[in-house]
Amino acid sequence: MRVELFDKYEFFTGVPDSLLRPLCDWLMSTKGISKNHIIAANEGNAVGLAAGYHLATGEVPVVYMQNSGLGNTINPVASLTNPQIYGIPMLFIIGWRGEPGMPDEPQHIYQGKMTSNLLDIAGIQSFIIDKSTSENEFIDMEAKFANVFKQGCSGAYVIRKNALEYDKKVNYENNYSLLREKAVRLIIDASEGDIIVSTTGKTSRELYELRCEDNHNHECDFLAVGSMGHCSSIAMGIAMHRLGRRVWVIDGDGAAIMHMGAMATIGASGLSNLVHIVLNNASHESVGGMPTVAGKVDLCKIAEGCGYSLIKHAHDEISLSRALGDISNKRDLCFLEIKTAVGSRPGLGRPLTPIIKLKEQFMEFITKE
Repeated sequence: MRVELFDKYEFFTGVPDSLLRPLCDWLMSTKGISKNHIIAANEGNAVGLAAGYHLATGEVPVVYMQNSGLGNTINPVASLTNPQIYGIPMLFIIGWRGEPGMPDEPQHIYQGKMTSNLLDIAGIQSFIIDKSTSENEFIDMEAKFANVFKQGCSGAYVIRKNALEYDKKVNYENNYSLLREKAVRLIIDASEGDIIVSTTGKTSRELYELRCEDNHNHECDFLAVGSMGHCSSIAMGIAMHRLGRRVWVIDGDGAAIMHMGAMATIGASGLSNLVHIVLNNASHESVGGMPTVAGKVDLCKIAEGCGYSLIKHAHDEISLSRALGDISNKRDLCFLEIKTAVGSRPGLGRPLTPIIKLKEQFMEFITKE
């Protein structure tokens, strides 16, 4: 189905998804980042922005996301927009990862099964769009949603893989030359067998493959393959209860911004065995490359305000090696921002070891005295 059919709507906000890449490219090509299109910090943030748009204009906004982000919307959907409260209508466009019967990554399987149930429980009527959906079928669905919106209710299109079409593919890049995988390699070398917790997406995939290159069995690492934005909290929980072990967390800019309040919690902890690293390419690269606001945010100043003790910044291999050397020689609550290029090597694989086995290996490793 052509994404241009959504042109009747004026305001869009959300968090990118690879299944929605045609929609995202269309939005960036036609609206850019503007008052009519905002890439939100997280999906709950997007619902809040959409509610504000409706209150200001009376019009129906569009909120887009991967189905893994539905959990972030439950609070505002249940306590703000529901017709029993303020009755604020909006249209959700949701990429259906982990659709039953379709092969997908482990972190998407359960979420895929519960997607329809979550929408039903939230009182959001939904229609499925696949690559066979015709323009006339879409017009019929829109007519049904028009009545739903008049009642102060919301509707959702659940998008199957390859369902959407757009002719133009936007290329995303920045001005930095340091490859993320090279940065991960240098972090591995500096950590010298310490615990590493890595964020969801390509960062964890690169960490896994680099360990394979080293013939390592991955026992040092916890790959946070799901729960975007929470790897720093996972790392803090580990560090608090394994004070004799140093914990390095490799975060991403989109993930760090998604739940930035975690930095305040970490900063207040005063932990001296935690190193929080944010790889910042100002991009949601793992789901297509749409920009984050991290290119306009000073993460080091935020870390300073949150109470991190040692704060470093790097933008190339030389400055990164120097920063990692300083961190390795100091036991304190550390923060390191690394500016990296957008992009990964062709053929980047995915973990082949069952993730439950990775968890068991990791837990056995960190409990060793």
